[in-house]
Amino acid sequence: MSRTKNSTMQRDAHLKLLIQQSLQTFSVQSAAHDQHHAAAVAVAIIDEGMGADLPGLPTHATWQTQAALLLTRRSLHLRKHAGQWALPGGRIDPGETPEQAALRELDEEVGLKLDASAVLGRLDDFVTRSGFIITPVVVWAGAARELQANPAEVAGIHRIPITEFMRADAPQFVQEDHSPLPVLRMPVGENWIAAPTAAVLYQFREVCIAGRATRVAHFEQPAFAWK
Repeated sequence: MSRTKNSTMQRDAHLKLLIQQSLQTFSVQSAAHDQHHAAAVAVAIIDEGMGADLPGLPTHATWQTQAALLLTRRSLHLRKHAGQWALPGGRIDPGETPEQAALRELDEEVGLKLDASAVLGRLDDFVTRSGFIITPVVVWAGAARELQANPAEVAGIHRIPITEFMRADAPQFVQEDHSPLPVLRMPVGENWIAAPTAAVLYQFREVCIAGRATRVAHFEQPAFAWK
């Protein structure tokens, strides 16, 4: 084994252990379901590689070993939230756990098959204005080189380096007329991602990377995400 490959494996193992330990000591806050629909999203940690193709981010012709998060752009044909940034996910089917639902959605949306051993833990539930309780499930996906977007649900797959979410100008708080609470945004390249996805990304950054027990359930979502 080459020295470079060995150092990469050691770095990956260190990051995985860091995230596992952070999640194990984090006290997850769950939301009462009431009239809301239960959903799960996968916060999948993968190699960067191809796919960082956004304005302000470099594109790579070869695979990189920098850790990244897997995000999608929702299909323009969807009835709700078409074209928006998203983490792979969807409704929790009867009899499923959030972990099972997140792994199933990864397979259905981007063709990524992982088993239960990939699950590292959960983040806080986030209640959306559109009537869902989202449970974020953090999973370790490794290289994940063979991804295939399901055209019925996904317009594009993006691998965003975790370092992009650690930027000094993140997060951003914007006041909108529809609420006294600030809307949370996470900048990416020359663009930005809004809550609820941004709230999950911000909490992942704070809890799993920075080691800070930060809550995000109180942040507002932009008006376009309410429907």
